[in-house]
Amino acid sequence: MSDHLEPVDRLSALLERFRVRAHLFHAGPLCGVTHYAARPGLGFLHVMRRGDMAVTHGLVPGAPPRIEVREPSVLFYPRPLAHAFHNAPEEDSDFTCATLAFDGGENHPLARALPPVVVLPIAQLEGIEHTLALLFAETERVRCGQRLLADRLFEVLLLQLLRWLLDHPAEGAVPLGLLAGLAHPALARTLVAVHERPGGAWSLEAMARCAGLSRSVFAASFKAHVGETPADYLAHWRLSIAQAELRRGIAVKQLAGDLGYASAAALSRVFTQKVGVSPRAWLQQQP
Repeated sequence: MSDHLEPVDRLSALLERFRVRAHLFHAGPLCGVTHYAARPGLGFLHVMRRGDMAVTHGLVPGAPPRIEVREPSVLFYPRPLAHAFHNAPEEDSDFTCATLAFDGGENHPLARALPPVVVLPIAQLEGIEHTLALLFAETERVRCGQRLLADRLFEVLLLQLLRWLLDHPAEGAVPLGLLAGLAHPALARTLVAVHERPGGAWSLEAMARCAGLSRSVFAASFKAHVGETPADYLAHWRLSIAQAELRRGIAVKQLAGDLGYASAAALSRVFTQKVGVSPRAWLQQQP
């Protein structure tokens, strides 16, 4: 691998294809115990501005039953997960909270790749001070366009948080998967190229060449960081796009060529093999 790889934009192609939309729903103190239910397709982004509290999750696989938050922090839930904040009124905890609607819900590539909850002290997150200052200013008093601007600022905050996780995968406890792959300088080049050109002729050799690695080193590194083979990742990425486009009413026949398949039948075969049902049957199951 070259020691002088040019940096690449690891998030734009991904988030342009699969968007995340924030919606402010609370600004101010919270007293006693506040429960947040798991809602299909929605995550949460909470900013605790001051105070301290405990957070409980119940017995949920992969999520800590209880977290003690002792300093101003950001709490990020990429997938639906019921949680409760426990804080006494005299502690003067102050919160700004938003829901996050991920395109594709739990199947959003980033939502799948993240831990159930990420808790990071604000002091640790370099560069977010200006975003938080603007966000707090917008939520302290009603002004024209306040909610729209607050929603956009939460989306900026999410991007900055994802950036930090890419730059600090160990500190953010990033598991095997897409985010771990994007945190690897060589693998990121291939992943970004695949995200930008899903219909390309992506042989193992082409992907390895994009990363600047030999085929054997690339294949082993990819499996070690992303948790699946390059061919499986490519198929899953293409099928995630196919599912999103099918929801929008695009026909399989139109999608096949754009996604690198020789025919609609070829795309349908791979879809059925990986998803378990045909594109038509899958679409009928969607709400």
